[in-house]
Amino acid sequence: MKMVKSLILGSAAALVAMGGAQAADLPLKAKAVEYVKVCSLYGAGFYYIPGTDTCIKLGGYLRADVTFNGSGAYNAPAWAGDAGKGTRLKNDYIFRSRQDINIDTRTATEYGVVRTYFDAVFNWTTGSDAIAGGQVGVYYAFIQFAGFTIGKAVSQFDTPWTGYPGNNTSFLIGGYDDVTGINQISYTMQFGNGVSAAISLEDQSAYLQGGLYNVSTVPALVSGVSPAGSLYLAGVPGVNSYAGVQVPDIVGQIRVDQAWGLFQVSAAAHQVRASYYTTATGSLSESLGHPGDKWGYAVQAALSLKNIPTGPGDSINITATYANGASRYVIGGVSPNSFAMFGNSSSVYQSIAFGTSADGVFGNGTGIELSSIWGVRGAFNHNWSPTWSSSLFGAYTSVNWGSGGSNLICGGYAHTLGGVAGGVTLSGTCNPDFSISQIGTVTRWTPVRGLTFSGEVMYTHLDQNNSGTITGSAGGGKPGSTPSNPVSYEFKDQNTWSGLLRAQRTF
Repeated sequence: MKMVKSLILGSAAALVAMGGAQAADLPLKAKAVEYVKVCSLYGAGFYYIPGTDTCIKLGGYLRADVTFNGSGAYNAPAWAGDAGKGTRLKNDYIFRSRQDINIDTRTATEYGVVRTYFDAVFNWTTGSDAIAGGQVGVYYAFIQFAGFTIGKAVSQFDTPWTGYPGNNTSFLIGGYDDVTGINQISYTMQFGNGVSAAISLEDQSAYLQGGLYNVSTVPALVSGVSPAGSLYLAGVPGVNSYAGVQVPDIVGQIRVDQAWGLFQVSAAAHQVRASYYTTATGSLSESLGHPGDKWGYAVQAALSLKNIPTGPGDSINITATYANGASRYVIGGVSPNSFAMFGNSSSVYQSIAFGTSADGVFGNGTGIELSSIWGVRGAFNHNWSPTWSSSLFGAYTSVNWGSGGSNLICGGYAHTLGGVAGGVTLSGTCNPDFSISQIGTVTRWTPVRGLTFSGEVMYTHLDQNNSGTITGSAGGGKPGSTPSNPVSYEFKDQNTWSGLLRAQRTF
């Protein structure tokens, strides 16, 4: 019996010892997984970056649309100097597919929130891109800290709806539009109750130079194909002769943004700085000097009304803008500086209407003559139901050159360069002032959250003040697009309809 007890006790001791040894050999308990946590400080969609106190949000959209009877994507009217209008060279439709990606980060600090924002787009467009090609665009890239905004952001001159009071088209002019952002250093002061003020220095080089033309000089060739007379038939009166940038645009803004809507007043100062006068062969010559610098300016008033009696979520957005020597504050966005539209004629090859919306013009030995432009733009936005909505939008833009600018532009038609016909023959009255009227409507259907289908139609009218006929070389870089040069055109107001169908998934 003693032997049996000894065996049992020995076995138990051995098992306890083995168990202790195995327990000692087990790995330590695994560290708990660090899951991504929701950040509720800045609204829906933000998460904490693991291991940090920085919140991040990823977003964007995928958009596919097609423009009908336009000169470019996103419902661009046929106003870009397309001399092939009415011929087999014109595209009757233009597809564009776009992917947008944006990254928003925010960190709470003792100085307030530090924010960075980046937005980029990838495009593929009919007539512009190869089979598997495309284009990349950087819309926004900025840092915000303690009231400062540094980098590529919406201008402090602009409204929260930029160039889109209710439209889909990117070509509703009559006001400022920098939806793709502009480099700046700005400071915004918050006074409470929705009242704020901002001041900014903004880069004019890529976005705010609306053309400064030397009408005494025209290039010998356009696109290496057509004599330079075709420039005039595209509404371009000479060579763009802006000098290098010296002073950024100085912008100020005061805004009241409350539950009833928004009211804003903006102003900007814009330096107009020409390069040198040119020789008889069209070359820049430092020895010949240059015109004196001038300062242009722009002012804008904006109003947005919300919660109006027509229904919940309805709104009215409107702006009124005036610019002297700062044309891009009225002819904003991706719209051209100069316009040319073609139509039928019973007496000559085609009819034409064109105009120049540049900041200014000058000639060899003259000073700069600045343009005066004003415009109004707005929309009424109505919700029929939670899934259906419509907008009625419109704009009017007027360009005036005064006697000094008109004389320079009209006098430039007869110039030649190096023995090559650089001008055109005008039979009639020359008056470069013009206006553009636009009206359109868009209807949207959102069957599920984040997915919207829309259809838009827009009417554009170019009212020009020239009369008679103009004769010149009008190939516009498209061999065979017209009969043998020179070709005559009848001055005549022009209008066109264009349409856009779009599908967009936003996330």
